[in-house]
Amino acid sequence: MASLTINAQPLDIRLPDDTPLLWALRDAANLTGTKYGCGTGECGACTVMVDGQAMPSCTLSLGEAEGRSVTTIEGLSPDRNHPVQQAFAAEQAIQCGFCTPGLVMAAAALLAHNADPAEADIAAALPHVCRCGVQPRLVRAVQRAGRILRGQEPPIRLPAPRTATTGGY
Repeated sequence: MASLTINAQPLDIRLPDDTPLLWALRDAANLTGTKYGCGTGECGACTVMVDGQAMPSCTLSLGEAEGRSVTTIEGLSPDRNHPVQQAFAAEQAIQCGFCTPGLVMAAAALLAHNADPAEADIAAALPHVCRCGVQPRLVRAVQRAGRILRGQEPPIRLPAPRTATTGGY
């Protein structure tokens, strides 16, 4: 059994220590925003923050995560108001959406340590494989989120998500 903090909540997970953190999050904690892509940590779809650092959850075992603090896309901002989420939507840096949670988490980790990253810093922090071709928009979104975090630009007001009860989907 591993004890860790997930999205600011202490949690004991009863799975073998060699279970990838990705599957512990998805199967035991029911946090399905973290996606499985390649299983080798190369694609970035499974990126979460572990003690504030962006890490691929498919290559980190539950035993290695023991006692650490993990933040998933669900814990970053449940109401979608994190500057990175706002900027990704405003800059249309989302195409199919599969790798978006991992990209958002990597960008949020970068901006937490460097709110004014150069384009090279962004490229190094977001080496994800996104087949949709949104890389230029990703760079603009991260730069915009940095300006919001630095107070150089006001927060973006996104419309409320559409639901079956509000006439959408």
